[in-house]
Amino acid sequence: MAALTRLLRSAATSGSTARISLSTLASEPKTGFPAGLAARLAPALTRKERDERNVQWVFLGCPGVGKGTYASRLSQLLGVPHIATGDLVREELASTGPLSQKLVDIVNQGKLVSDEIIVELLTKRLSKGEEKGESGFILDGFPRTVRQAEILEGVMDIDLVVNLKLREDVLVEKCLGRRICSECGKNFNLARINVEGQNGQPGMYMPPLLPPSGCMTKLITRADDTEEVVKERLRIYNDMSLPVEEFYRRQGRLLEFDLPGGIPESWPKLLQVLSLEEHHDDKQLAAA
Repeated sequence: MAALTRLLRSAATSGSTARISLSTLASEPKTGFPAGLAARLAPALTRKERDERNVQWVFLGCPGVGKGTYASRLSQLLGVPHIATGDLVREELASTGPLSQKLVDIVNQGKLVSDEIIVELLTKRLSKGEEKGESGFILDGFPRTVRQAEILEGVMDIDLVVNLKLREDVLVEKCLGRRICSECGKNFNLARINVEGQNGQPGMYMPPLLPPSGCMTKLITRADDTEEVVKERLRIYNDMSLPVEEFYRRQGRLLEFDLPGGIPESWPKLLQVLSLEEHHDDKQLAAA
């Protein structure tokens, strides 16, 4: 974890030289980092053997697909931290830090946050985890670009990349139904998805994730959860995600999982494809 923290900090602060070097990575197959960058970061490129650490997984998927929901449940099940870059951005938005106003403008316009800002926030989070002795992780929302994937690949052995998939019309409906309790900060969803099967395709039902009575009157909608912003966010994500998916597909690390429905239906099947059937007794607990 220390190695990744040092590398991310270096990437965030090295300025235009690092940005120019990293931009050539996609056209330099099998070479890893450009020689100059690798030489500067060599002392940080240390790795732990698989039996000395917990799992190191990445969750990919469109905004609103449920990465946070399933990554959070798996992190509890496996005893590893769930690190969501979306949460890091929202924490920064709620602060009075120097990045706050810049992030407000970016998020409200439905744009994606730059690599530099994401790296800075992730570096800060990893540093805190290192101080607490954390081992392993499930990353949610990072890497988002091939550049970020190359940075991560340079210092960490990613064991598995889970790509959650869901049809776009359902994604939009889910995003528009999202709510946050202004008091406790927990996420809920008021959308009731009920899509009939047609043309040989199965139907899909996702019940709403309703809040307890104490939170019901305190629900707020995220500023970026409007139909126009949601569709723009999905368009940008789809344009950027294919190269990242292909990056991990070529390495044989990509697991594509089509969500068949809501949590009660999808969670047991996800555990099955992840070969985590031994956690059968935890299925209902984690899906609650």
